[in-house]
Amino acid sequence: MTIRTILLGTAAAMSIMSTAQAADAIVAAEPEAVEYVRVCDAYGTGYFYIPGTETCLSVGGYVRVEERFGRNVSGTSDWNSWTRGQITLSSKSETEYGTLTGVITLRTNAENATNQTALLQEGYIDLAGFRVGMQYSWWDNDRSIGTGETDVISSNQTIHNSVRYMYETPNFSAGVSVDELEERYRTKPGEGPNNVGVTGQLFGKAGAVSGYLLAGYDTDTEEVALRGILFADIGPGQLGLYGLWASGANYYYEESEWALGAQYVYKATDKLTIIPGYQYFSKISLDSNGEFTGGDAWRAGVTVDYKIAKNLLTKLSVQYYDPDNAPEQVQGFLRFQRTF
Repeated sequence: MTIRTILLGTAAAMSIMSTAQAADAIVAAEPEAVEYVRVCDAYGTGYFYIPGTETCLSVGGYVRVEERFGRNVSGTSDWNSWTRGQITLSSKSETEYGTLTGVITLRTNAENATNQTALLQEGYIDLAGFRVGMQYSWWDNDRSIGTGETDVISSNQTIHNSVRYMYETPNFSAGVSVDELEERYRTKPGEGPNNVGVTGQLFGKAGAVSGYLLAGYDTDTEEVALRGILFADIGPGQLGLYGLWASGANYYYEESEWALGAQYVYKATDKLTIIPGYQYFSKISLDSNGEFTGGDAWRAGVTVDYKIAKNLLTKLSVQYYDPDNAPEQVQGFLRFQRTF
């Protein structure tokens, strides 16, 4: 066998082996392009596009810690520590009828490691002025008179499964809401589920003055509650005046037959706000028919808000309550809240 024959045979064998190995080789796929999260600025800050969709989503919430004090604020104790964690998901997208909104707010309150409650605080759909689902009522305290804690301008739960419609412009709004009222309340000890309430609200603003007029009708007690609030920018803050009247005790308001109050939100600095307030209640006692019979009360206090740092707030509230035919008391809380 010649050298040439050996070389040609070796080359042929190597060629066959190379072809076989090439057929068995694993070829890596090209990496897919990564779709980065895009900022959605159509609905304000904090929104981003859900990847692969035209729906915008925002995620927010807060952690709140309170040290509460007052007579028997926790059983027989005059002191109580309390913590809350809350998160809100808000989605928005455009349709032929306008902006479609969906909101979910989840909240957990903790008295201690074993005494905790988790609940759906909000869960609603909003489109073209219509809103359906679990939502804050217009009777909700925190969204009406301001950031003070002296006022008592609603009764019972202020979050309901509701159907509502709101017409809004920058300086005027009007709306009506049908609320499912399921919880027991003071006037009806044997109250059952699936009662209905109807609420209507008007809002107007002219320059530095704005005001609300709110009415609620409890179809079970067949009683009406009315509330009016007026705000005016005066000096370095805002003055708030409010009044309430109820034809008889009902779900929306059963603290008294009528009440008047005032508060002033004083902006001392960019970080410090001081809010003194006062409220008077007339006829706080009820007879067996849920009618107001007598006894007055008054409430006065001050709330101090201080911004420690960006997204870190503290609030100190001290309130004095003096009812007829019952001991007066001092109550309040110290709060720390981290928002995000």
